[in-house]
Amino acid sequence: MRKNKRQIGAKYENMAAEYLRKKGYRIIEKNFRCHYGEIDLIVRDEDNTLIFVEIKYRASEAFGDPLEAVDMRKQKRISRTALYYYTYHSYAENIPCRFDVIAIYGDGNITHIENAFEFLM
Repeated sequence: MRKNKRQIGAKYENMAAEYLRKKGYRIIEKNFRCHYGEIDLIVRDEDNTLIFVEIKYRASEAFGDPLEAVDMRKQKRISRTALYYYTYHSYAENIPCRFDVIAIYGDGNITHIENAFEFLM
């Protein structure tokens, strides 16, 4: 039986979460959703920076590199969702945050781009 997109996504989100744990990040939340959109992972690093992580998987590059899928439109949606999360949880303005992207390729290789884009509205 074929897995649906959500099951496939969960598998690679778990893989990315484990990758980040091994690098010393703390997982704060998975699949945060609001009316603005969804953020795959929200984590903190050793400096206590709040990091919003977008995860993209491609079984092959036939549909392009997974990093290319995080276009300007997607960045704006993630930014709005992150702002909502930041406000909803009453984080102080001095808590640093950034946006990372993790690409997972069909062969299992992972590329992690820290500070992949700036906040966009």
